[in-house]
Amino acid sequence: MTPRRTALLSVSDKTGIENLGRKLIDHGWQILSTGGTARALREAGVAVVDVSDHTGFPEIMGGRVKTLHPAVHGGILARRGVDDTVLAEQLFTAIDLVVVNLYPFAATIARPDCTLDEAIEQIDIGGPAMLRAAAKNHAHVCVLCDPADYEDLSRHLPELPDLDHRRSLAVKAFAHTAAYDGQVSQYLSSQTSESVLPPVLNLALDCTQTLRYGENPHQAAGLYRDRDQPASGLAAARPLQGKALSYNNLLDADAAWKGVGQLGDKPGCVIVKHTNPCGAAVADTLIGAYETALACDPTSAFGGIVALNRELDDKLAALLAERFLEVIVAPSVSHDAREILSNKKNVRVITPENSRDHEFEIKAIDGGWLVQEPDRGMALGLELETVTERAPDPAELEDLKFAWAVVAMVRSNAIVYARQRATLGIGAGQMSRVDSARIGALKAADAGLSLDGAVMASDAFFPFADSIEAAAEQGICAVIQPGGSMRDKEVIEACNRHGIAMVLTGRRHFRH
Repeated sequence: MTPRRTALLSVSDKTGIENLGRKLIDHGWQILSTGGTARALREAGVAVVDVSDHTGFPEIMGGRVKTLHPAVHGGILARRGVDDTVLAEQLFTAIDLVVVNLYPFAATIARPDCTLDEAIEQIDIGGPAMLRAAAKNHAHVCVLCDPADYEDLSRHLPELPDLDHRRSLAVKAFAHTAAYDGQVSQYLSSQTSESVLPPVLNLALDCTQTLRYGENPHQAAGLYRDRDQPASGLAAARPLQGKALSYNNLLDADAAWKGVGQLGDKPGCVIVKHTNPCGAAVADTLIGAYETALACDPTSAFGGIVALNRELDDKLAALLAERFLEVIVAPSVSHDAREILSNKKNVRVITPENSRDHEFEIKAIDGGWLVQEPDRGMALGLELETVTERAPDPAELEDLKFAWAVVAMVRSNAIVYARQRATLGIGAGQMSRVDSARIGALKAADAGLSLDGAVMASDAFFPFADSIEAAAEQGICAVIQPGGSMRDKEVIEACNRHGIAMVLTGRRHFRH
């Protein structure tokens, strides 16, 4: 007769555990369990054996010690055909399936009122030990740490999945414990440091999509997502239509989606090309915002990414369908709009949900990594200081605030010209700030847009007054910039000579 198989079930997240327990019993398995899991299974009518009865040793210290016993770990680690004699001598039972997920450490420390003692109590000891033991012995044992895998396992009962399948589950278990240990070490290190940045930074990322290639065809690329956070934002979105998203599509879509989120509550549109906005606007209607954003640089918008902060309706969809676009990003898309865009087979239409800011931004450099807080300056609000003889009037002030929101999206050195809450010209990524100012003016001229009466935003201070002189020649009426240059006095004097109002933010927005 085939020996009766044994499963050990001990989970914090009890999703699906009752159904799994029933299926195991139906296929003749014996179930060992602990504490709350055993109680939940019994209440569901599933027969279980308490681990304490199995080991002959009671749970002690309020449940701190319950599975750390040779009868448990010997049963998990035993190699079939090698350690059978030892199992028999010790009267141990081989354990064939281990179903464990860990204490909710991440959820606990995410609470604003979480204390250090509460966090420490959520450090699981027995769970990781069982997962690692089962994963190590996956040649003979199956390990599950994710309720999403229960149904698949059930299809193999009464047998276990094959070796390749068990190995993939073992990899998942090791990743689970590694991520958990990373959460603990990072949290505890932060408790001993006054720095905003943690002394220890651990990442646990799962590849959710292999991309066609990276920035260039010879580069491999993939989309990864934080395994400890719920799916959210662009990383979790799937196009409603169109080709699969590429690496560059995702970079540009991210820049556009984040950018349109900075424009405030009124209908807004940002058009992005190569991570820089080539047009942005807010208006009373979404169509109005799109049309004025497009007018800034219709040439660069060819093959670009359009991001909207309102539902995309059929009227705007008809306009978008007239142009070649790579990606359209909006919080939602109406049924009629989807019908219209369905004729544009290749355009990707994305509706991100539950966007979530990252706690840190990370970039690789030679031999290491740079880590910083995200630039959340726009979310902090503006405290503007007027430093010129003339203060901006209310309309100019609104344009200055808009231009400041847009310049934060632009690669440095960055200059933005705007009027009536729409961009007129954008200068990006130049080594000299005055060159960015000239390019922005040239872009406006190419689009047939006058800068007379427009405002200018600079992502960092003006090192010289030359940019102000160039702005005055274009008819700029007001300027917003961080200030802080050694030559601020000269810059302010240049504004006063030309009757230009200038406000300082005291905060810059470099994007390298």
